[in-house]
Amino acid sequence: MKTTKPIGMRAYGSIPHLPGSRRGPSDKGLSEKQSEILTEKARDKHDHIFVEEKLDGSCCSVAKVNGEIVSLQRAGYRAITSPFEQHHIFHRWVERQAERFSSLLMEGERFCGEWLALAHGTVYDLPHEPFVVFDLMRGTERATRNELRDRCGDLVLPRLISEGGPMSVTEMLSVIEPSGHGAESVEGAVWRVERKGAVDFLGKYVREGKVDGNLLPEMNDGRSTWNYR
Repeated sequence: MKTTKPIGMRAYGSIPHLPGSRRGPSDKGLSEKQSEILTEKARDKHDHIFVEEKLDGSCCSVAKVNGEIVSLQRAGYRAITSPFEQHHIFHRWVERQAERFSSLLMEGERFCGEWLALAHGTVYDLPHEPFVVFDLMRGTERATRNELRDRCGDLVLPRLISEGGPMSVTEMLSVIEPSGHGAESVEGAVWRVERKGAVDFLGKYVREGKVDGNLLPEMNDGRSTWNYR
């Protein structure tokens, strides 16, 4: 199979960090003003802020391209072309769900979410299916959270921690446990600000001490820890 990108682009980008969030060497941060909007003071009545539980898996997408339901890795390539078993399992899972996704997606749209089958840095005792959808996208445009909720059918969304005004990191950390998805320990949260019916920007916070990928097979002599097979 040719390694091309069916949607002609990355399936999902990166979300910048709030101040104090644990970052990797290439991770970007929000501006001071953006961070203030999310955690301290909205600009005006038009800012509407959602805070959701952050999930620790592999970012994958399901797209409708020329009528075909396609499973994608984060970089935009077909999941089946990945060298990793977890993405092959995702591809097979989507194949079994093709009729379901076809009924929910319009041409050119994609659901982006977290594939939780393989434990990366967090073990999940999943109370639901292993794909949690956090965005409905058309190209680079995000649908509002309410549109996502109305369009996702019985797909699982991230646990909503707060909706309305800003939420400080301290307040988020005080209510982040227990996980809504069976995580042994929640790694953080994602903030989304919407304004006048459109998504403005996102930010995230990852707890200090969270170690990315410490449960992956390449870090454990080839041994995998599965949340779902």
